Amino acid sequence: MAEFIKIYEDKPSEAAIKKVVDVLKSGGLVIYPTDTVYGLGCDITNNKALERIAKIKGIKLEKANFSFVCSDLSNLSDYVKQIDTSTFKILKRALPGPYTFILPGNNDLPSAFRKKKTVGIRIPDNTIALDIVRMLGNPIVSTSIHDDDEVLEYSTDPELIFEKWQYLVDLVIDGGYGDNVGSTIIDLSGYEPVVIREGKGDPDIF
Repeated sequence: MAEFIKIYEDKPSEAAIKKVVDVLKSGGLVIYPTDTVYGLGCDITNNKALERIAKIKGIKLEKANFSFVCSDLSNLSDYVKQIDTSTFKILKRALPGPYTFILPGNNDLPSAFRKKKTVGIRIPDNTIALDIVRMLGNPIVSTSIHDDDEVLEYSTDPELIFEKWQYLVDLVIDGGYGDNVGSTIIDLSGYEPVVIREGKGDPDIF
């Protein structure tokens, strides 16, 4: 059964963040708050954890479109091909924020994603999520637990989320009520930016 811990976004406890990071490092799955809906995440370097998330979502890992949640833009070159100045300016303007940007992946992607031509990059404007990724030292691979077929509250109320997910994951963070609108997804992998999904972020950011 998962652990359920309260973390305050305005001042996340370092001990609580460390507890989350320890779970991630040991291959655990964590449900955590973002600036949009709650996310289900694991350590990007742990293939067994990645397989677990894919299984929960009912998809094959190589077909999964998970986001890479980063703490800032400094590690972008670890996963993404060199991007031009105008693309970088869009990222700088929008992040941290409620966006997922699809960018061309490079040859250094973790083995589970090696066949992917593009990756989704997220830097949520949420202190808890950013502190976790910073302390972990590498991105979290993440997917939204919001599902259009579910009762709306499941994606917003941490206690209801815990009730539903307690036997599927290892830790659920109560970071307060979440939003029930996903991130705006913008594809920057081609010649022109393309809005794939309008969500919480302003789609006219570029």
